[in-house]
Amino acid sequence: MGSLFFNKLAAALLAVALVILGLTTLGDSLFHAEQPEQFGYPVDLAALEGASGSAEEEVEGPVDFGVLLASADISAGERVARRCASCHSFDSGMADGTGPHLWGVLGRAVAAVDGFNYSGAMEEYGETTADWHYENLYNFLESPRRYIPGTAMSFAGLRDQEDRINLIAYMHEQGSSDMPFPEPLAVPEQEGDMAEGEAAADAEIVETLDEAEASIEEMDDVDLEVDAPAEPQPEGGEEL
Repeated sequence: MGSLFFNKLAAALLAVALVILGLTTLGDSLFHAEQPEQFGYPVDLAALEGASGSAEEEVEGPVDFGVLLASADISAGERVARRCASCHSFDSGMADGTGPHLWGVLGRAVAAVDGFNYSGAMEEYGETTADWHYENLYNFLESPRRYIPGTAMSFAGLRDQEDRINLIAYMHEQGSSDMPFPEPLAVPEQEGDMAEGEAAADAEIVETLDEAEASIEEMDDVDLEVDAPAEPQPEGGEEL
């Protein structure tokens, strides 16, 4: 190969580089897009802080198990129970797994399955708590390790209230159906008094409106006589 070959090769590479550079410059000129001065939408941080503050100030009332369980979705609870199937069984006659079987768990004494090796924390909890009922099972399912510190249960918990209620309703069907649901919570007396006061105020307003309407009707039935003004008489006997 002579020097002419290398010159041709260098010229070809230079030509390719010039074509690429030219196409890049041409593309930039045809499809130029200016960058905006401000990206996205402005965020009112003060409003967000106010919203988060109001949410923290909300106080949750007592859980109305009577109302929630009566409207629970048992089929959805069965689907939630599948998350626990690797450690627990829910059907009658099935053996224990990593965790004790949960057939008839509602109303069952805490740490009472024969032959199962419970953690010390669960056995200690059983010494102060008679059995599993709706409230303590609800709280335990939300966060087992927070509710019973030291428990060997590694499950993080069910943060969603609907999931917990549906799962408990499913457990109720699995061997605990003879345990009745709690009665719905009674309406606080203060709210009842307020409702009665509002009803009384509304009745008083209606009565006042009825009286005003009756008075208007009475006024319509009365004929009002008004003397017509006397016509002016010409002065000095002048003829008009």
